[in-house]
Amino acid sequence: MDPEKKDVLERQGYRIVGEHSGVKLCHWTKASLTKGIGCYKQTFYGIESHRCLQMTPTVDACNLSCQFCWRTQEWGSDSLLEADDPVFLVDESIRAQRELLSGYNGNPNVSRERFLEAWHPSNVAISLTGEPTLYKRLGEMIDEFKRRHISTFLVTNGTTPSVLRRMHAEGRLPTQLYVTVAAPNEEVYRKLVAPKSDHEFRKLRETLALLPTLPTRTVIRHTLVQGWNLGWEDEYAELDRVAQPMFIECKGYSFVGESRLRLQADNVPSHASIRTFAERLADRVGYRPAAEREDSRVVLLTRDGQLHPLPR
Repeated sequence: MDPEKKDVLERQGYRIVGEHSGVKLCHWTKASLTKGIGCYKQTFYGIESHRCLQMTPTVDACNLSCQFCWRTQEWGSDSLLEADDPVFLVDESIRAQRELLSGYNGNPNVSRERFLEAWHPSNVAISLTGEPTLYKRLGEMIDEFKRRHISTFLVTNGTTPSVLRRMHAEGRLPTQLYVTVAAPNEEVYRKLVAPKSDHEFRKLRETLALLPTLPTRTVIRHTLVQGWNLGWEDEYAELDRVAQPMFIECKGYSFVGESRLRLQADNVPSHASIRTFAERLADRVGYRPAAEREDSRVVLLTRDGQLHPLPR
């Protein structure tokens, strides 16, 4: 990685792993350690926030330029030529997480038991920044995490259905697969998601059609930005009916990072508006609200209105 880019990312709290990966402590990992308060994924899916490793194998590679993304996009790449060894990435990501956690050892607000639990992650969120499916050995990395009994949450923008097909064929799907659907139609997609070529929305629809065939837990995440993509419940419902996900997350945009250079604080929707959107969407797709977290402005929909935590 270019030393200047690495310096910028490390000043932002990242630890760079190898040539193209990164780790960063999540706000909720810290809150879980010091206050015992977990993130919405703990509420919805039963993960332990202080034992969650937030990483990406593509710290500076993405084929979209979403207005709401917090990353620095000016020096990003839309492809990834490098492919570090997956075992190396897992080893070094855990090492980087421990390096970031080390300052909490001895903190009076962190119990010894909770600190030692955090030292051994039980879940990895493969998201953080970039598009992880651009990493050519993603399935092998997921396998390596699973071999260590670490559940895997993969977040993708849905523009690489061929990668998901290959992972399925190889039996290397994540524990839970998120697909971000941040636009109800191609017109909004081009303005808000700002794809770098003209076929990404078609690829997203191809991924949505693929989801019902994948033998894993699937999530559609609607990232909602006031004044840009909030509303259009009929069109979102059409997409969700194709995907038939186990879960639908309706989540408000957060005014953080470099998205503040592209959007305004007024673009952050209220939780009440997210709840209204979720209820209208639920009526159209036959799902029901199962849970919500106002502090994250997110509402979860499931077919039966019940939570389905990860099996332990």
